[in-house]
Amino acid sequence: METALYLIPVTLGDTSIESVLPSYNKDVILSIKHFIVEDLRSARRFLKKVDRNIDIDTLQFYPLNKHTSPNDISGYLSPLEAGNSIGVISEAGCPAVADPGADVVSIAQRKGLKVVPLVGPSSIILAVMGSGFNGQSFAFHGYLPVDSAERVKKLKQLEQRVYNEKQTQLFIETPYRNNKMIEDILANCKPQTLLCIAANITCEDEYIVTKSVKDWKGKTPDLAKKPCIFLLYQ
Repeated sequence: METALYLIPVTLGDTSIESVLPSYNKDVILSIKHFIVEDLRSARRFLKKVDRNIDIDTLQFYPLNKHTSPNDISGYLSPLEAGNSIGVISEAGCPAVADPGADVVSIAQRKGLKVVPLVGPSSIILAVMGSGFNGQSFAFHGYLPVDSAERVKKLKQLEQRVYNEKQTQLFIETPYRNNKMIEDILANCKPQTLLCIAANITCEDEYIVTKSVKDWKGKTPDLAKKPCIFLLYQ
């Protein structure tokens, strides 16, 4: 196995490793002793899920969050510069895509270090695939504004892009505010605009349904506390 910075996908929920990750990933993970992680506890749980016999105490973990400075990140890459592979693990899905990790990759690239993204589930890509919307042109916007007026303004801007550019628009919300987000979409978007709601992707209770805003009214599911992506299209 090549010495590299390996971007290691994590299951999106309580899903078996075998159903969403290739066996090659396990071989890579078990060969690595240094991990840059978004959350230590979830990373440790994931590694135990990969192999319950893994000796966690022999591994070195480096925290990665919004408070981690570029200098710290650069220091994290020292083992890689010394010839030891490093793995990057976010809490769920693919690191550096709607999750921490991009800064690590950017610094590794500037240093001329090899970067290897491993295959695994991305809720963004899976949602686009399951929506029936334009997969040639789409944009992910992360979280919309918390302020109600600003959120409605942003929703209308995204909807306008759907009609002007024929581009699929994706965004997420903190799970406990999902139901409020649906209310705002149905109250402010055009009746004919298509809305896909994709929740708990790859999990046993996966839910991916597309309807017009008009047809969603009075028929929305309870999505409180469920990881969810919303997609708009025409």
